[in-house]
Amino acid sequence: MKLTVVGCSGSFPSADSACSSYLVEADGFRLLLDMGNGALGELQRHCGLYDLDAIFLSHLHADHCIDMCGYFVARYYRHDGGRCAPIPVYGPEGTEQRLTTAYADTPSASSMSEVFDFHTVKPGWHEIGPFTVRTEKVCHPVEAYGIRVEHDGRSLTYSGDTGACAVLDELAADSDLFLCEAAFTHGKENIPDLHLNGREAGASAARAGARRLVLTHIPPWTDPEVNLADARAVYAGPAELAAPGRVYEI
Repeated sequence: MKLTVVGCSGSFPSADSACSSYLVEADGFRLLLDMGNGALGELQRHCGLYDLDAIFLSHLHADHCIDMCGYFVARYYRHDGGRCAPIPVYGPEGTEQRLTTAYADTPSASSMSEVFDFHTVKPGWHEIGPFTVRTEKVCHPVEAYGIRVEHDGRSLTYSGDTGACAVLDELAADSDLFLCEAAFTHGKENIPDLHLNGREAGASAARAGARRLVLTHIPPWTDPEVNLADARAVYAGPAELAAPGRVYEI
């Protein structure tokens, strides 16, 4: 598998990065994990606008899904060959309604479904293209899912947004790469069931036995080096910060 960080800023775009979006590729299939603020523009640096094969939305906060509205425009009003065929979109209950409301004036209440083939995510194992994926509900104020993506004996786990929870450790067990949010700073913010800090992300990776940890979703007002140091204090494996454009071969 190939993982490309499209955007990794938490809550809102930074001067250097769009919000959460990660491109996973294998066997010519392209799966996008989230499409937050600014991600649609950055995505075009890494693949063609119409080359995605499926999209997974971890939850319906704007910094993880709002650029789907722009992507709707690109697919619905395509100028070079007619409207695009529907692309599979996997998201929590109410994804279609959320995006329709956010766009505000789609041609009709069903226009989103003309270019997006919506599938409601539930906990469990699924097949998406060549990938075997496991989705589990994590701890966040809205319905939110972490995802484990497996292919050819390799595994990637993406936390989405979550507070500390046992199911995240289980999802990431023995992962080759654990892409984990670390929005909070240890000793500064302490809001249960919202986000992880660097130390909590590192502890989760250690409990899971993940082989590599990549911290993501760090807001512009947070010092990422502090969060990375906190993670390394409790996790002995290789740990680093996500950066836009960075590519990982898994």
